[in-house]
Amino acid sequence: MPSEGEQKGGKRVQELANLVRSIPDFPKKGILFRDITTLLKDGDGFRKAIEVIASRYENADIDKVVCIEARGFLLGGAIAYRLGCGLVPVRKPGKLPAPTEKQTYELEYGTDTVEVHRDGIQPGEKVLVVDDLLATGGTARAAVDLVEKLGGEVISCAFLIELRGLNGRNLLDKYDVFSVINYE
Repeated sequence: MPSEGEQKGGKRVQELANLVRSIPDFPKKGILFRDITTLLKDGDGFRKAIEVIASRYENADIDKVVCIEARGFLLGGAIAYRLGCGLVPVRKPGKLPAPTEKQTYELEYGTDTVEVHRDGIQPGEKVLVVDDLLATGGTARAAVDLVEKLGGEVISCAFLIELRGLNGRNLLDKYDVFSVINYE
């Protein structure tokens, strides 16, 4: 079944998918890692990826793009620039200098935490959450929860890649989710 991105730009999406390198057994045996650095280093491919995502939101009146550490920064910054809106990073604990709001989320074995500056989102602001990859959804859901704790309205969550077999959308079922390239 074609992804949302494929339905909107078939050939362009396939060109982007062809730029993603697959690395077996990284970071551990049994995992097929989807490496976007090969897409990022291709100027035309990177530009097309940003355009596919940003064009979907150009009339959504987005106030802020919230991007998730670390590869989400690469996409989020370019998307925010293209949309003419602010950029707010979500980081691992201890990386942001001003007062933060924290969100802990479940991992397969344990928990992790992310933070955002308390003044990063103002009540009522419309927010697009951006990351490079949607897998199990925990980090994206934590970012959504942070936006809502600060009074922002999540308009959508956008990802360059979605690993559909890991069911990350289930944690984001109340939200619009857009992914450009999908793998089962």
